[in-house]
Amino acid sequence: MNRKLYYHQQSNFSRKIRILLIEKNLDCEFKEINLANKPPEFLEISPIGQVLVFVDEDGTVIWDSTLIAEYLDETYPQPSFYPSAPHIRLECRKWEQLADTLGDNIIGLWVLDFMGGLAPAYYRKKYETLINRLLPIFDGQLRSTKYLLEGETWTAADVAALCSLGYYSFRLNEDWLLQYPYLRDWFNRLQERESVKSTIRHLQNSIIL
Repeated sequence: MNRKLYYHQQSNFSRKIRILLIEKNLDCEFKEINLANKPPEFLEISPIGQVLVFVDEDGTVIWDSTLIAEYLDETYPQPSFYPSAPHIRLECRKWEQLADTLGDNIIGLWVLDFMGGLAPAYYRKKYETLINRLLPIFDGQLRSTKYLLEGETWTAADVAALCSLGYYSFRLNEDWLLQYPYLRDWFNRLQERESVKSTIRHLQNSIIL
């Protein structure tokens, strides 16, 4: 059977896996899911009914972007996006988790904007506070390193952060590019990669659930 990725065009988590598939040169059938009308085929393999879901050639089914990313790296290790040394691999996972958390909060903030003034102000402050706490952490890390981990190769942490920040620019604004120069330079450098260029989302209006 063919590999399949059930995804949504605008999802930063879907984009993370699409980039990895392209970088690893893995043929994959991309099946975009209508979030307002999820097909039975998708719901049968996704217990929580959320994108994204990856199905490998042997029928292995995985959901959650981090689980999929780790599976791809272990099963198709070239090029590798997780370091082999245990302590450095742990650092990579920690940065990836911070990047995904940043993405979650950006999504939450955009949903509030989409809802207008219906949500309590508490939630907006919660999302904004965490986003504004995380951005300088990423910027500070990149002050002295080319990528989020020391070395000459980007990792899953960089891919996750790139996708979350791309979502920020897409959904909210690009003010962060002016405020965080090291993060901006890193982000702009990664835009030159073909896998990044080819996964830029189309501008559509729909909620990511």
